Amino acid sequence: MTRKDKKKNRETKIKRESKTDMESLTAAKALSPVTMAAVLQPSNNNTLQVPGENRSVSSTPSGSPSPSRNDCSIAPLTPSPSPRAELRPHVARPFSVVVAIDFGTTSSGYAFSFADDPESIHMMRRWEGGDPGVANQKSPTCLLVTPELRFHSFGFAARDSYHDLDPEEARHWLYFDKFKMKIHSTSDLTMETELEAVSGRRMRAIEVFAHALRFFREHALKEVKEVWSAALEEDEVRWVITVPAVWRQPAKQFMREASYLAGLVSSDSPEQLLIALEPEAASIYCRKLRLHQMIDLSQRPTTNGMDLDGSRLFDSSFRQAREQLRRSRHSRTFLVESGTGELWSEMQTGDRYIVADCGGGTVDLTVHQIEQPQGTLKELYKASGGPYGAVGVDLAFEALLCQIFGADFIESFKAKRPAAWVDLMIAFEARKRTAAPGRANGLNISLPFSFIDFYKRHRGQSVETALRKSNMNIVKWSCQGMLRLTPEAMNELFQPTINNIIKHIEELMQKQEVQGVRFLFLVGGFAESPMLQRAAQNALGRNCRIIIPQDVGLTILKGAVLFGLDPTVVRVRRCPLTYGVGVLNRFVEGRHPREKLLVKDGRDWCTDILDRFVAVDQSVALGEVVRRSYTPARVGQRKIIINIYCSISDDVTYISDPGVRKCGAITLDLPDPEPQAGAAAAGNNGIATSERREIRTTMQFGDTEIKVMAIDMATNRTVRANIDFLSN
Repeated sequence: MTRKDKKKNRETKIKRESKTDMESLTAAKALSPVTMAAVLQPSNNNTLQVPGENRSVSSTPSGSPSPSRNDCSIAPLTPSPSPRAELRPHVARPFSVVVAIDFGTTSSGYAFSFADDPESIHMMRRWEGGDPGVANQKSPTCLLVTPELRFHSFGFAARDSYHDLDPEEARHWLYFDKFKMKIHSTSDLTMETELEAVSGRRMRAIEVFAHALRFFREHALKEVKEVWSAALEEDEVRWVITVPAVWRQPAKQFMREASYLAGLVSSDSPEQLLIALEPEAASIYCRKLRLHQMIDLSQRPTTNGMDLDGSRLFDSSFRQAREQLRRSRHSRTFLVESGTGELWSEMQTGDRYIVADCGGGTVDLTVHQIEQPQGTLKELYKASGGPYGAVGVDLAFEALLCQIFGADFIESFKAKRPAAWVDLMIAFEARKRTAAPGRANGLNISLPFSFIDFYKRHRGQSVETALRKSNMNIVKWSCQGMLRLTPEAMNELFQPTINNIIKHIEELMQKQEVQGVRFLFLVGGFAESPMLQRAAQNALGRNCRIIIPQDVGLTILKGAVLFGLDPTVVRVRRCPLTYGVGVLNRFVEGRHPREKLLVKDGRDWCTDILDRFVAVDQSVALGEVVRRSYTPARVGQRKIIINIYCSISDDVTYISDPGVRKCGAITLDLPDPEPQAGAAAAGNNGIATSERREIRTTMQFGDTEIKVMAIDMATNRTVRANIDFLSN
C-alpha cells in the first residue's frame, strides 16, 4: 500500500472517530443561585438520549412538581449496548501522529506513534545525566526558572544546574520538584493558584506547568520530525496528556489550559488534545501484553529478581522479558500486538480486573470488565485512590530527620541551603529503590557536607552526637561518614504508605461491583518496589493473580499513545460525582420547606431544586448525552450563565444541602436573534415562557472530560458554549 493510500485510509478512520469528539472551551463567570433559579425552569423539551437511537424520556412538565426526589426533571441515564456517535457540526482533522506526555509526580516522559504504523510506539530519547544506581527511563519532573521568571531547564539538566549554583545565588532561583501534587491537594484550584519553589519564591502554577509542557512539545516534535520523512504540520499532531483518575474536573481543565498556554494546541482546536486517565491508559496497554512481557507474582513471589529464599533467579520467562526489554531500550521502539495479547485471549466476556497505578504522588485504582470479541473496556466502579504514592516514603524520611536533628533545623536548612537539600533527597531516592524485604544489610545515605557543616554551626555539635542523643537504634552513623538506615528503619519508612495502598485495594475488592476480579495489575513507578510487591502478594495473592508488566514505569505512557490512536476503547465509564443545576419547581405544601417558597405572578415556586444531569457512580456510555433546554430570562439577553453543582452523594434534593457545592458554570453566548424571533413573547418578570427562544444544550459525561455544546432551536445555529471549572 502506498503512503497516499495509507493517508487516505487514516483520514477516513479519523473522520469516523472525530464524530465522537466535542469541542470543550473555557472561561465563564459565576452567577448567583437566585438569578439561576430565575433563568432555569424545567422545560418540556428536557430530554435524555443515546445518540442515534429513538430513545428519550421527557422530564417533568414545566411548573409541575416531581413525584419523588429522583424524578427532579431528569430520567435515569443507562448505557446503550451499542452507542453511536451523534452527528455534530464538527471539522475532522487528519491526525498523522499521536504524541503522549506522561506528566508524573517524580518522573515524566513522552512517546509517539504514527497513524500509518500504530503497532510501533517510539519512546523518548534517553537523557543526559541521571542518578547513580538508578535506571532512568524518563526524566525527573523538576523545573528550574531564572530569578527573572524565565525558563532555564527541565529534568536532569535542571537538577544539575541547580546543584551547581552558589548557595546564596540559589536562593533567588526557582526550582520546582514534585509540583504535580499541588494540583491534587488544592481544593480551590484557579488560574491564579501559585506554587512555592524550594527557595520559597512563588510563581503561578499555570506558568510552571506550561514551561514543562512547552519543553516536552519542543523535544517531542523534534524527534517526530526526525522519524517522519514527509512534511508534518502541527495540526496533524494529536496530543495526549495523562492525569490521575482521581483528579476532578478543575484539575483536568487546568492541564488543558496549561497546554493551550504552552502552545501544544490552540484553544480553537480542543479536539487536538485528549486528557487520558493514568490507570485507564495502563489498562489499555495491558490488553496487548504477551506472556513473556509480564511477571506473575502469584506463580513465584520474588524480591529483587530472587526467590524469597534468596537462592534462585527468576525463571526463563523473566530472563526472556529482560532481554527483550534490553533490546527495546536500545532501539527506543516498542512493538505492540495488533489485536489483544495472550493473557487477554484466555479472558472471557464479563471477566473483571483491577489496575492499581502506584505512582510517585498518588495511587489510582480502576476496575474494568473486558468486552469480547471487540476488546473494549467497561468501567465497573468509579475511580478511587489517594495520595499514597512513593512520595509518602520521602516524607517519612524527612520526618525521621526532623526527629533526629529537630524540625526547626531541617526547615532552616531547606531555606538556607535549598540545593543541598535537593541533593540529600536525591541520595535517599537512589537508596530507597534498592530497599527490599528480607534484606540483611542496612542502607547508607550520604549527607551533603553542607548539611554536616550547617548543623555544627546551627547546633554547636556534630551530627554523630545528635544521632547518639536521639536514642534511635534503627539509624546509626557509619564509619564512612554516612547515615546508616537499618532494614527495620527502611521498613518503618515504607509501611505507612504501603499499608494505605493495601487497605484501599482491599476495601475496593469488598464492593459488590468488584467481587470476583481475576487479576490485579500493578503499574507505575512505585510498583517496581520489592517492598510493595511483597506486601501486595502476601495480602492479596489469595484473591487474584497479581501481574506486573515488564518495564512497568512506561506502561501508562505506552497506553496513553494507544488511547490517542483509539479514544473509543473505553466504552463505558462511571461518573465520579453527582452533577446538576438549580431549578424552580411548583411548590408543594408539606413537601417543600417554607424557606424555599418563591411567589411569582401569583404562583408558588420552590427554589434551589437540584436537577440532576448524572448521579455518582452512574454508568455512562461513550457518546451518550444529556439534553436540557433553557430560555433567556428576558428578551434581548445575550448570555445565559448556568451554575453547575456537584456532590459526592446522590442523596441530595437541593443545591443548598450539605455536601453540595458549586463547582463550575456553563456560559451560553447567544447570537443575535432573527427579526421574527426578536418580536416573540413578553417578559413575565424573568420567568421564561414557551414563546421565548429555546437554547438546547447537549452535555457529554462519558469521556474523560465533561463536554458541552448548544444550538439555538429557532435558527438551528450553533451557540458558543463554554464550561468552566476554574472560576470558583
